[in-house]
Amino acid sequence: MTNEKPTAHCTYAAKTVAKILLDIGAVNFRPEEAYILTSGWASPVYIDCRKLISFPRARRKVIELAARQVSDAAGYEAFDAVAGGETAGIPYSAWLADELDLPMQYVRKKPKGFGRKARIEGDIHEGQRVLLVEDLATDGASKVNFVNAIREAGAECKHAFVVFFYDIFEGALDELRKDDIEMHYLATWADVLAVAEEGEYFSKDAIEGVRSFLNDPIAWSKANGGKHD
Repeated sequence: MTNEKPTAHCTYAAKTVAKILLDIGAVNFRPEEAYILTSGWASPVYIDCRKLISFPRARRKVIELAARQVSDAAGYEAFDAVAGGETAGIPYSAWLADELDLPMQYVRKKPKGFGRKARIEGDIHEGQRVLLVEDLATDGASKVNFVNAIREAGAECKHAFVVFFYDIFEGALDELRKDDIEMHYLATWADVLAVAEEGEYFSKDAIEGVRSFLNDPIAWSKANGGKHD
């Protein structure tokens, strides 16, 4: 963890997405009982971006902001297709592909064990420029698995997008860049904490418990039964 405390982005997109996630009940603060995330980290906070699929107006706004973010950062003609990571990334990739008027694919975590034993579903071909889409990222490590599958199929994948990025583990984005992957995102835990505190979504004790985690997530994880390296 760096010595600098995570700070909110304070952009319109970050504030809007943070408020949407809070309003639909996708954000869970539980400092007294740690969540153990798929990545192995222990956390007092958990975010369920899958919940957004049930809120059409909210998800349309998120996808509108996502399309703008990706296009501004990577370019308006940077991609030939959008691929979702199994499983949470699939609905987001479908909506974003529609918003960007691009073909859609999805990538399995591992090849299916029958038929073609395909890893990627949809039309993918040599040299195609693919944007990988998932719902969120903790330290970003799982994105490499999906990107490698796309590259092994002969396509190019240099960009990934997530709605929500933890943005608390040192060097996460730098590690992705070593694999020639640039990750784009809309909101982070610092953004959610700022909006939650301003809107009094949670008690002061819960807010302070989460703040202690954000200030040193590795130590917090170690002290609460999660991984710490």
